[in-house]
Amino acid sequence: MRYLILSDIHSNWEALQAVLEHARGRYDRILCCGDIVGYGADPNVCTEWARAKVHTIVRGNHDKACAGLDDLEWFNPVARTSALWTQQEVSAENIEYLRSLPKGPIEAGSFQLVHGSPLDEDDYLVNAREAAQLGGYVGASVTFFGHTHLQGGFELHRGGARRIQRTPEGADSFEVELEPDIVYLVNPGSVGQPRDGDPRAAYLLYTPARRLAEYRRVVYDIGKAQAKILGAGLPELLAWRLSQGT
Repeated sequence: MRYLILSDIHSNWEALQAVLEHARGRYDRILCCGDIVGYGADPNVCTEWARAKVHTIVRGNHDKACAGLDDLEWFNPVARTSALWTQQEVSAENIEYLRSLPKGPIEAGSFQLVHGSPLDEDDYLVNAREAAQLGGYVGASVTFFGHTHLQGGFELHRGGARRIQRTPEGADSFEVELEPDIVYLVNPGSVGQPRDGDPRAAYLLYTPARRLAEYRRVVYDIGKAQAKILGAGLPELLAWRLSQGT
């Protein structure tokens, strides 16, 4: 079994289409670490795609907020504006789907999916010190997570944690062979709103039988996604940051 691992699509249909085309023929099943919606201008088409195509998924904080399950007081003004707009745009059927998304961690064979942290779905795992504190609490040797929009992740050792780097600029893939005696926290990066300085859509291919994780990036039509955001009356910052990868 080969898996396409996605996270943080954020209503960016152009980025998602590019990822699916780039990964065509290289996977058997699609999994998602949450945040289908929020920020972008295509919440319905992205949610309908997830309903039809994603095998296993956990909810993200924007999925909860846009479905009315979370308090928007915790969101910054731009994210709050986007969530309120999304609530008005999303169909009743798609809202119900977002409300039904399960909380992580979710077991998926020999590994698990979470949105933020294995201990708290809303926590951000940004640095090795935070990751090292999870040693002994992670329930699988490989955990896929999102939320930070930073492709890469962490290797957990007895002595602490070490960062896994993202796909290098100028390359479209980067392979990591997962050692059997190391615990891995793996972030595929954000499909729809990368924040690691690389504006290309991010995703990951995982083959458990080979313990091989392949980080990948793909160029997409950022201009079209930006035009949709501005046309919807969403904050200009959401369009600008797509081209910056921040």
